[in-house]
Amino acid sequence: MRIGFIGAGKVGFSLGKFFAQGGIPVTGYYSRHRGSAQEAAHFTGTKPYTALEALVRDSDALLFTVPDGAISSVFAQVREMGLAGKQICHCSGAMTAWEAFPGGETFGAYYYSIHPLFPISDRYIAYRELPGAFFCLEGEGPHLPWWETTLTGLGAQVKRIPSEGKVGYHAACAIASNLVCALAAESLALLEACGFSQEQGLAALAPLMQANLTHLLKKGPVEALTGAVERGDRETVAKHLACLPDENARTLYRTASLRLVSLAQKKHPEQSYQSMYDILKEGLNP
Repeated sequence: MRIGFIGAGKVGFSLGKFFAQGGIPVTGYYSRHRGSAQEAAHFTGTKPYTALEALVRDSDALLFTVPDGAISSVFAQVREMGLAGKQICHCSGAMTAWEAFPGGETFGAYYYSIHPLFPISDRYIAYRELPGAFFCLEGEGPHLPWWETTLTGLGAQVKRIPSEGKVGYHAACAIASNLVCALAAESLALLEACGFSQEQGLAALAPLMQANLTHLLKKGPVEALTGAVERGDRETVAKHLACLPDENARTLYRTASLRLVSLAQKKHPEQSYQSMYDILKEGLNP
């Protein structure tokens, strides 16, 4: 299985190095920025391609590691280049294989999405952290068992999901990762109003956030839940809402806390949370 990369950004760099170090043949890289392809090829010990058709010809599987919005347009460039029997793959979390490669059924190739559920932030370092990461596979074809076995052999965790679940899967990832940044930003803004610098605020929040995440991942969200909502402390929640600086911050607090009410009810089914629900629901659009 010879794998070629179209696109030489952070994901292409990281997966190419991850595969090459695991003994999987990587053909090389093509990028519209020739210097990026040369840099990625040097980093992975592979070949830079100046002609897209040559990379297609030399590869059994092609990974489109370009921005989501560019996948279909790049596919339009390669689909007449002899794709019969080849694997055409992308790494988007939100798009299905068929969405990314429209009209692909007429070219005799197999289409898959291979999404690493991991925040790849540094092209030179992230490959070291991919063992243990989770990969989501989607698509239809005979090669999925090979990808499962190969990625598992490299130390990854692997899960196949149906095409209709792809957007929900990606939304779950965004909530658990990106939206946490929004919550942390609100916390830091409140601490800065109390005289903390951002560095001091991050240092103060770190033990709290790390301990909570450890409990959450070990016990699940219901058992890990603590705080004013779980206690049914309506007065403290009302004070929180009153001190928040604007309506956007209050809406964020109310919406997230309403979800906590349902968790608290599961944890303490004997307790009524109606008054907590009422104060949080007040002010939200029906």
